[in-house]
Amino acid sequence: MSSILDIARPDLLELQAYSHATWDSALERLHANESPWRPAGDASVAGLNRYPEPHPRELTAALAALYGVQPGCVLAGRGSDEAIDLLVRGFCRAGRDAVMVCTPTFGMYAVAAQIQGARVIEVPLLQEQDFALDENAILGLADGEDPTARVKLVFLCSPNNPTGNVLQSVVIERLCTALRGHALVVLDEAYIEFSATDSFISRLAEFDNLVVLRTLSKAFALAGVRCGCLVGAPDLVEFLGRLLPPYALPSPTVEAVVRALKPAGCAEVQLRVRLVVAERERLRAALTRLPAVRKVWPSATNFLLVQFKDAERCMQASIAAGLLVRDVRRQRGLGDALRITVGTEDQNNRLLQTLERA
Repeated sequence: MSSILDIARPDLLELQAYSHATWDSALERLHANESPWRPAGDASVAGLNRYPEPHPRELTAALAALYGVQPGCVLAGRGSDEAIDLLVRGFCRAGRDAVMVCTPTFGMYAVAAQIQGARVIEVPLLQEQDFALDENAILGLADGEDPTARVKLVFLCSPNNPTGNVLQSVVIERLCTALRGHALVVLDEAYIEFSATDSFISRLAEFDNLVVLRTLSKAFALAGVRCGCLVGAPDLVEFLGRLLPPYALPSPTVEAVVRALKPAGCAEVQLRVRLVVAERERLRAALTRLPAVRKVWPSATNFLLVQFKDAERCMQASIAAGLLVRDVRRQRGLGDALRITVGTEDQNNRLLQTLERA
């Protein structure tokens, strides 16, 4: 057993996964209480009247090839959100353990912890240092003596949402080393395709307490399919896989992802990523010149964090023009900010015209 499981919930380590109906595509199915007929309009390959493959091997193999790891290192689920939820459930005992988040950041880390009854410890990013990690504060709080605050998971998002910056690799490395045997470092790389940085997936062998999250919702344009994955040690993948509900990934999702990860699909993704990055920089330069804008933060994602002189007025003006931007003003240190996703050239031009008038 990997040492990464030494800090998992001991009451779950021997959990027996749900025993699903036998999967054998070569045999006719009279064992799973399914309908023998497809529903009207069903154009899927597998048939919507049939339960999907419990652990879709073709999908797992395609994701493993995409990220350059063995299939046993990949756990696919319904977006990165499911992996976040599984990690919290698998490692945090209600009322006894804690997760750490570096705010402002993706809100699902804290939500998953709160649902599980785990404590949430916030360590603010250093805004005056371009939202850098506060390494000393992370380590100091992670080693706290409070028995109700045993930190089991440290969530990091790089590039970070909603600030758009890439976290310092050397700091992530030091955190993995310092927290070994004490906590998992969960690195969410949802936006990494839009950055010029290398994935930490290639570093998994160096840090046995490192887990990487990836998603197909952003660069691969599959947000509606709901598919992401956790990449980590095989023992961890097997353990968390036992916590998954049966038949977690629908057949249409599996079929759509397998198609998208063919060479032609991956080539299209690279083209679109380059277009988004170019449009992001054009939009950033234009926003910086607008009188209504205080600051546009550099971004390595498909969005921009923008501080406004009057954020409410600019948000309402955008809505009136038929464009919806994200209000992030409730997040720590972002009381005057909106998050703007990079759209098409036409959408971005309309937004710029609207904000110029505002």
